[in-house]
Amino acid sequence: MTNDVSKKYKISKELDHGVLVPLYFITKEYKDFKLIHISIAGLPYIDLYRFGKCISKAVQDSNENVVFVASGDLSHRLSHEAPYGYSEKGKLFDEILINSVKNLEVENLLELDENFCEEAGECGLRSFIIMFGAVDGFELKPEVYSYEGPFGVGYSIAKIEVENENEDRKLLKKIEERNKASMMSLRENEDKYVQLARNSLEEYVKEKRIIKVPGNLPKELIENSAGTFVSIKKHGQLRGCIGTISPTRINIAEEIIYNAISAGTRDPRFSPIEEAELGSLVFSVDVLNKAEPIASIDELDIVRYGVIVRKGNKSGLLLPNLEGVNTPEEQVSIALQKAGIKPNDDYSMERFEVIRHK
Repeated sequence: MTNDVSKKYKISKELDHGVLVPLYFITKEYKDFKLIHISIAGLPYIDLYRFGKCISKAVQDSNENVVFVASGDLSHRLSHEAPYGYSEKGKLFDEILINSVKNLEVENLLELDENFCEEAGECGLRSFIIMFGAVDGFELKPEVYSYEGPFGVGYSIAKIEVENENEDRKLLKKIEERNKASMMSLRENEDKYVQLARNSLEEYVKEKRIIKVPGNLPKELIENSAGTFVSIKKHGQLRGCIGTISPTRINIAEEIIYNAISAGTRDPRFSPIEEAELGSLVFSVDVLNKAEPIASIDELDIVRYGVIVRKGNKSGLLLPNLEGVNTPEEQVSIALQKAGIKPNDDYSMERFEVIRHK
């Protein structure tokens, strides 16, 4: 990792306790060994699993004896005295993790919802997924030695012995085939709004061309105008979201076309979507109804209403019914952050409803 990268993401280049604690015990038994420290990344779980497979191939090509140490805490929210406070999801996460190791239920880890994991305050999941990728296709013999939760943080010690290769344990291929079938079903059931957004981005990424409005669209897409937001996810993670509060184009169809392209290529939070990613993307389209002023946060309902905050020429919008937004206070706080408005500023609020197409 370069100095520029570490500064940009505020990551220390020093080894943390996730490395130093295991090394303390390892060096009690072994002195003559080589160490390769691998940091985790915020990639989709399936990509981390694939990375583990790459490590496995490198190990097999090396003819070295290798021990893979997957290190990290479990939940940090097991009690009210825990570092991040209490959440009932903390205990549930730890149970899922321990059972996945004990019973080799690897797919359960790959299917965990990221919002659930964040609410649980987990730390080491990505390390464990990389490890399981490294032993994909082998007969495994797991043993969980201990689990405890002092200080409200979950700790477990386990060992997995790697034995002979086993075709039935090659999970990556099965998972990829299931994901492909699921994506095909999703594509087949898209409505015209979502299909238009996807086709617009695919054409632009592949051909650098903005499509014309198709002739087979429902009348409301052609005859009506409205602000729209196009959201794009990849493996459950947001990959881009751009929209317009009020109409800027002649009709909803054009609004979707241009916002889909912007969401995929101009969202400043993400790099532009590449052609190789197109088959993994899931789209949704929100068509905004006219916003109305409100006098109080009490007039908001996070499921029903989105919110717009304004001060001078600054404005911020948050859509309704978003994962991870649990209260109107959180909704307004996020909208203020997006707008660059301070919470104690004198700002106005509006609420709006949407028609969401998935």
